[in-house]
Amino acid sequence: MSVARPTIHFTDAPLSRIPRQLTRLFVITLFAICVFLPAGSPQDAQKSPVKRPPRSVSTSAGQQIFDSTCASCHGLDGRGGERAPDIATRPEITHRTDQDLLKIFRAGIPEKGMPPFAALGSAKLSALLSYVRSLQGKGTAAPVVGNTERGEELYWGKAGCSECHMVNGAGGFLGPDLSKYGENHSVTEIHSAIVKPEKIPGTRGHVAELTAKDGKTYSGLVRNEDNFSLQLLSLDGTFHLLSKSDLAAIHFRQESFMPADYGSKLSPADLDALAAYLASIARTKQKRGDEFEY
Repeated sequence: MSVARPTIHFTDAPLSRIPRQLTRLFVITLFAICVFLPAGSPQDAQKSPVKRPPRSVSTSAGQQIFDSTCASCHGLDGRGGERAPDIATRPEITHRTDQDLLKIFRAGIPEKGMPPFAALGSAKLSALLSYVRSLQGKGTAAPVVGNTERGEELYWGKAGCSECHMVNGAGGFLGPDLSKYGENHSVTEIHSAIVKPEKIPGTRGHVAELTAKDGKTYSGLVRNEDNFSLQLLSLDGTFHLLSKSDLAAIHFRQESFMPADYGSKLSPADLDALAAYLASIARTKQKRGDEFEY
């Protein structure tokens, strides 16, 4: 008598489901990896701006802050506008310490219409200070490369600067006093002002040529003017107070009073020397500890 052995039957249905289940699990796992892990290689992650460590704010950032926050009142060059004063060249501003300026930035000057900017934070205020200092010609000035002794000779001689400008109490009086000019202007700016005087604000349209009804002619700088009279400083230093009713013609020259031929009259080395001399005057005064009266 034979005993029937149990027979095990295998069907392909459960086995066929295994690969599909594994595939689904693989897809789900891959999706989770893509969603929850950062994309890209570790090198790519390091290149991301968000992953960079904190760094100091550059002067260019300070310019952006200035343009958006300060320029509407103080002007893009910081030299004042209709609503706020010059903060680039005024000695009472440029002589203030960094801490003084930062204090003003934070607290503002409410009585004069300047709001506080403490909300910008320390980093942005420091960047703003750096940019304001650059507008004042500090911290970014080019090194002095010219021969200052040669520049002094040119100033009092061939260049003729002393005929119109004064330094340390000596020289002419038709143009601005240049004793402190180098404090607020870099050597590059001084060089540019010599070669292109027409670019300097306030140097155009003030030189007048007048013809009186009696035939006399006058030429010089207009110092004061109202509806009825005009005060003229002639090139020889004489002041003329003239009634407009006595004048037949008034012509204002549009070119700068300062000669425009220095670029051809002086060599590049001469221009460097002259700029270096003007910069050195202010730096020498600073080293001597000269105080400015506020």
